[in-house]
Amino acid sequence: MKIGILLSRVRVEEKWLLANLDKRQVTYDRIDDSKAHFEITQPGNWMEYDVILERSLSYARGLYATQVLNGWGIPTVNMAHVALTCGDKLATSAALAQACIPQPRIKVAFTAESALEAIEEMGYPVVLKPVVGSWGRLLSKINDRDAAEAILEHKETLGSYQHSVFYIQEFIQKPGRDIRAMVVGDQTVCAIYRSSGHWITNTARGGQGELCPITPELNDLCVAAAHAVGGGVLAVDVLEDPNRGFLINEVNHTMEFHTLAPTTGIDIASVIVDYTLAVARGDIKMPSTSRAVPFSVNDLFKPGPTSWPAYVEARSQA
Repeated sequence: MKIGILLSRVRVEEKWLLANLDKRQVTYDRIDDSKAHFEITQPGNWMEYDVILERSLSYARGLYATQVLNGWGIPTVNMAHVALTCGDKLATSAALAQACIPQPRIKVAFTAESALEAIEEMGYPVVLKPVVGSWGRLLSKINDRDAAEAILEHKETLGSYQHSVFYIQEFIQKPGRDIRAMVVGDQTVCAIYRSSGHWITNTARGGQGELCPITPELNDLCVAAAHAVGGGVLAVDVLEDPNRGFLINEVNHTMEFHTLAPTTGIDIASVIVDYTLAVARGDIKMPSTSRAVPFSVNDLFKPGPTSWPAYVEARSQA
């Protein structure tokens, strides 16, 4: 068995992953995504790998590398179709909507004029997000028309493709926190509250982590959201609405866990390696364009429904 780890640099998460592989005496290669190259019709030595764990900091590098690798039949964690969905907020929202997963109200527009109309129909405040981005960057909370007009003009002037898609989300009056949960296959492994005095609670922006209990409702919703985007090793961000309960905010396909692991006491690197090795052995089949076979740390073949209504029905009959 041979594993590849595609990475940009060795952060604390990658140190933990490499140390876990070393402890298990697994044969692996560190693959620098800045030096990797592919000849599309000639996989060559890439076929030596049973699986590649994608840990690129660059969304584009990770996405295109896994698309090539999956095209050759080499499984990746996560698969390219999962990265394609999770890396684009609009694609994620569409997948969640198709699976009837509860999420904040969202509007999409393609000009500043139509975006302003959509915002005013939704009502202030709203959150304007880039469709591609992470760590809470370039998010704007818009409280009134003056702010909307200014921010929309700025985005339109920037001129890039990403800034020409206006992704507008209702502002949720969350209780000073959100939830970051880790889902592996069909199991929510752990979760934390991310708290902050600022409305953006990402730990990359100073949010503080605190252990969050995993209730059956939270587990089922997070697993359903993970399945909706294709499954694998995923971080699911959940908002708590005072009237509607849990709402899925985002699903992340290349998760950081430097706060999640010490706060929960879960050896997340070990869990990710477990899953990756199961894929390498063929215990988990990774189709190129559809959902992965449900996976549990304790039961590789535990079945589970793939939409939120099915979970609700199953839970009511349990």
